[in-house]
Amino acid sequence: MIAWLEGTAAFPPLSHALAEPNGLLAAGGDLSPERLLAAYRRGIFPWFMPGEPILWWSPNPRMTLTPADLRIPRSLAKVIRNRPYEVKFDTAFEAVMHGCAAPRGDVAATWISDEMIAGYAALHRAGYAHSIECWIDGQLAGGLYGVAIGKMFYGESMFARVADASKIAFVHLVRWLQAQGFGLIDCQMHTDHLARFGAVEIPRDSFMARLDQLAAEPHLPGPWRYDYRNR
Repeated sequence: MIAWLEGTAAFPPLSHALAEPNGLLAAGGDLSPERLLAAYRRGIFPWFMPGEPILWWSPNPRMTLTPADLRIPRSLAKVIRNRPYEVKFDTAFEAVMHGCAAPRGDVAATWISDEMIAGYAALHRAGYAHSIECWIDGQLAGGLYGVAIGKMFYGESMFARVADASKIAFVHLVRWLQAQGFGLIDCQMHTDHLARFGAVEIPRDSFMARLDQLAAEPHLPGPWRYDYRNR
């Protein structure tokens, strides 16, 4: 059984999270900035399909990337050097979320519902959620969004309308986070795509020890300003 969150009820201890499905901890509650920040500070994130109750997760192990450990495949490094593009932060947050929510291939369903977009847009206005955007020929070609607390960044989703656009945005983000003193990027669950960039799985206890330290660091409020033009 998992906890049902009523009103302002606190999240249960992470030790209550299920092993199968991995990390399911609680249901209910809302997507207010206060609830979302309380979740992220405890290593918890929402993921649910439209029409379902809000579901809250804290998987074990946890996929993470230390910015200094970023690996860039040789083919992508060539694209980053040679392709004309712009990378900007926090200029089109909701457009990035809608891009992440768009159907992909034969998959029409998306977990990024209107409710989710509204919740994170409010968190963006509060200075905690951020968009990283790759622009090509003046059009939004791809990007990603996530949440920052202290010196901890939590990646949420990415999309690309042009090949490699989201990867370009991701590399610029990781380099910028390292320059700003961020210590860890939460990638949530294992994917081969993130592993190629140097992300690894670590035990949840180790993840929480790092999160507690980094989230207590001075916060860098949004909107973030970054404007890079490659040629």
